[in-house]
Amino acid sequence: MNFRYVFNTVSLILKYLSVVMLVPVICAVIYKEYDAYQPFLAASFISFILSYFFKGNEKSGEEFNNINKGETLAVVLFSWVLFGLLSSITFMYFGLKPIDAIFEAVSGVTTTGATVLQDFSIFPKTMFFWRSFSQWLGGMGILVLFIAILPQFAIAGRQMFFAESPGASSTESKLTPRIRQTAGALWGIYFILTIIEIVSLSYMGMPIFDAVCNSFSSLSGGGFSPAAHSIMQYGQAKFIWVIAIFMFLSGMNFALQYKIYFKHNFMALFKDDEFKLYFAIVFSFTIFIALTLTAHHIYDIKQSIEEAFFQVVSIITTTGFVSADYNEWNLRAKLLLFLLMFCGASIGSASGGLKLLRLIFIFKYLKRQISKIFHPNGVYPIKINRTIVSEDNVKQMVSFVIFYYAIFAVTAVILVFTEQNVVVGVTSAIASLGNVGPAFGMVGPMENYSSIHTISKIIFIFNMLIGRLELIPFLALLHSDFWTFRKRNNLHKIK
Repeated sequence: MNFRYVFNTVSLILKYLSVVMLVPVICAVIYKEYDAYQPFLAASFISFILSYFFKGNEKSGEEFNNINKGETLAVVLFSWVLFGLLSSITFMYFGLKPIDAIFEAVSGVTTTGATVLQDFSIFPKTMFFWRSFSQWLGGMGILVLFIAILPQFAIAGRQMFFAESPGASSTESKLTPRIRQTAGALWGIYFILTIIEIVSLSYMGMPIFDAVCNSFSSLSGGGFSPAAHSIMQYGQAKFIWVIAIFMFLSGMNFALQYKIYFKHNFMALFKDDEFKLYFAIVFSFTIFIALTLTAHHIYDIKQSIEEAFFQVVSIITTTGFVSADYNEWNLRAKLLLFLLMFCGASIGSASGGLKLLRLIFIFKYLKRQISKIFHPNGVYPIKINRTIVSEDNVKQMVSFVIFYYAIFAVTAVILVFTEQNVVVGVTSAIASLGNVGPAFGMVGPMENYSSIHTISKIIFIFNMLIGRLELIPFLALLHSDFWTFRKRNNLHKIK
């Protein structure tokens, strides 16, 4: 591990991150909240100073050409942790305790949407703007944005692209010849869809500030809203349907959307195994939940379909918006929503969670193992989208799923003990690891995480970061090579 390369790269990211953190100042000026811009100036200044602290003496830029996979994982890990810590400065300024500020900040940048805020009326619009804007940056990936706009990452960008989104399939790299162009294309789709949603919501009567914040949060799979009771507070079906549609798009693979919008390859939808499963789950779960809500006389059939569709899409895309208090729904409906927390949407989307492509793989892997019981000498290649999955990728995928559920199980047990509540412990463990946000019980859709134990909050912070970065950078911490210092061609262990 050449930490000189790592720190120089992180230095550049912090330098441009200091610029990004000035954006809320514009909001403060527009709404004449002249006291609210101070924490963002402070966070920007600290980020800028840190960039010089990390910067080495070298000016050749060789680190951007020679950085390897291990160093890239370190860059991604340090960048996201620092992004969360810098963002927490702004929340501490508005009165949150340090642990609560870090929780809120990490929940924002990882697009989780779990909050510790109680009385929304005491906070300025600028803070709510930052909550949603930080989710929007995290949804597509702050490093992917920098890859798209910074020429320094022309070579190292490929490794950073897949390190920040390790689940992204190789199809993203084939959208355009260069990874920088690919990153730009994906951010371009993301930006255009955000603008379309803002215009749609404001045209339908939502205040422009709310339209901007809710659009940022829905396209990113984030879930932070300036309304204390999320989308339910607006009380209009037209907003529910528009936001649900854009949440659905946020859960689709953006590479697939690129093929549809720019290559006019509409048949790609019907050839993509993951999209077919995504659509099937949303459709079937919506029908099942709507029927059970109607049968229990919670809503009429029209509203049952509306509420079921919104909550199914919100949870499978790990957005966490709510249009109704599903804590009050019947057990069958709640169980179906709980199962969706284990899914996630598509690889290469803004959603968190395990991702449906991995579920497809696990099903085919188990099917192959069963076949080998009867035909041990048979050859059963696993195919996804008509492409054979290599044995190396098979091992990586199996390992990923095992680690994912192991982390869920361990953190769920700890949370049950700290919170003395099985429902809260189990559901909040998967809600934080899957970046869903709201869970059930006292951390349900109409509640918040303010009253949970400090140890639980630390676990949630850990889970949210792991969930957003999909384990890989954190698993790298367990390998001895991560802690090996390399200078030129010599390796020296850190004492």
